[in-house]
Amino acid sequence: MKKRLIVALAALSIVAAPAFAEFPKKDIQGIIQWGAGGSTDTVMRSVTPHAEKELGVDIVMTNRTGGVGAIATKFVYAKKADGYTLLMGAENPQMYKTLGLANLDYGDFTPINILARGIPIFVANNDAPYNNMKEFVEYAKANPGMVKTGSTGPGGLTSIVLAMLDSQVKLDLTNIPYDGDGPALTALQSGALDVMPAVLGAAIEHVKAGRMKVIGLVDVKANDLLPGVAPITEDFPGFSTYLPWGPFFGVFVKNGTPQEAVDKLVSAYHTAAQHPDFIDLMNKRGFSIMNVAGPEAEKFLSTYRSVSSWIVHDAGFSKRSPEEFGIPRP
Repeated sequence: MKKRLIVALAALSIVAAPAFAEFPKKDIQGIIQWGAGGSTDTVMRSVTPHAEKELGVDIVMTNRTGGVGAIATKFVYAKKADGYTLLMGAENPQMYKTLGLANLDYGDFTPINILARGIPIFVANNDAPYNNMKEFVEYAKANPGMVKTGSTGPGGLTSIVLAMLDSQVKLDLTNIPYDGDGPALTALQSGALDVMPAVLGAAIEHVKAGRMKVIGLVDVKANDLLPGVAPITEDFPGFSTYLPWGPFFGVFVKNGTPQEAVDKLVSAYHTAAQHPDFIDLMNKRGFSIMNVAGPEAEKFLSTYRSVSSWIVHDAGFSKRSPEEFGIPRP
């Protein structure tokens, strides 16, 4: 009996061993944290078709918005760790614990690829009576509560950049929530919003088309895509404490996913991120391609969590101290 059991277990191991060597056997689900037309959506929908060709199956992408990306993050975490459900997200989960939005962050996921990072800017409605950050601040001070700015929720890019600004100057702005920067930028064009922080890559085509104007570059140096726009540090040198800083976009799977599946996904997205079409789009949109996985991606994620968690904590809108989770101050 014992001998038969050993033989049976050995046979089972032979059958199980190649199971994930054959990954993927079916289509994969890609869950995008933010709405259609935004920066995360743009990055994922531009790179994923090239990854599909490498994998030989379709990756069916779905936008699951809400909770500053927490709805999508929790959805993917609730699925099996089998590589068939990808989380396509931005930087937001790295602040979830400090903000009290979830007990998850990217430490609970395996990075398949940190694809690119972006540069924040301030954009305004074309009719706004200010053309740079200094004029904007003066106007907002003279008209408390009158300037409407778009928000993607606590921990989103808009809240982080506005927290940086708040550390330099106190303004009374009216925040209006949206399910992503895509819908918010549409609202800006219609006049429902006056000004908002955004990712250069999500807004640049609107700017080129004359649908909105850039009033601030949240960086320490000028950008070739924005001639004549000075870095924000020229008028507000205190921003240099936080900069350079910007959102990032990555593909993740739940921890515990078999290594064979992880390896195939990593390889597919690494190749996809080198496709000339993707590189060209990222360059035109002002994104910096990273294309990293493994220890390099994990180090980047850890550093990002430290910097951003302490920004929101020092700004006064965190629910818990980063210290509670062992997140060191940068």
